[in-house]
Amino acid sequence: MLTLITGPVRSGKSSFALELARESERDPIYVATAEVDPDDGEMRDRVARHRAERGAMRTVETNERDGPRLVDTLRAAAAGEIAVVDSLGTWAGSRLVAHADSLGDDALALAGAFARDADDLLAAFDRLTADVIVVAEETGWGVVPPSPLGRAFRDGLGRLTATLAGRAGRAYLVVAGYAIDLRASGRRVIGR
Repeated sequence: MLTLITGPVRSGKSSFALELARESERDPIYVATAEVDPDDGEMRDRVARHRAERGAMRTVETNERDGPRLVDTLRAAAAGEIAVVDSLGTWAGSRLVAHADSLGDDALALAGAFARDADDLLAAFDRLTADVIVVAEETGWGVVPPSPLGRAFRDGLGRLTATLAGRAGRAYLVVAGYAIDLRASGRRVIGR
């Protein structure tokens, strides 16, 4: 089963995802999607804190530039396993930065390249044999980003999250520490 958990930053999405995974009474696999720039001390410290919080939990740290890639990690997840992918936003950011390295700030090219990445990821989700809980940030609640890269990120992540919500068996919005079951309380308006 695919479960999607979305919401704003620091709302409790990751904690809720781990809580759901632990309720399954299986040992969850934590799939971290952040790529850490060795020159970014704050991000290195942030990742170290997250590792310490997870303790001995089995962790796969994906890295889209030199592997293991998220798509490959999902394909390798076996029936009976449960994985928490945290998060779709850091995966999307890494993909777009990699594309921007070669495409510059061509908004249409960035959007097209990311759409192909999203299609590959969606295909991996469609073939899951394991249970997967995906954490995704809601980024479109604020202003329109001033850069082509920022707009490609916001729009691409928003489309991908909406698509996953439609395919997921369970979908939650976490805001201010509260989880709202979107299937029980929401009406689907996209992809009906």
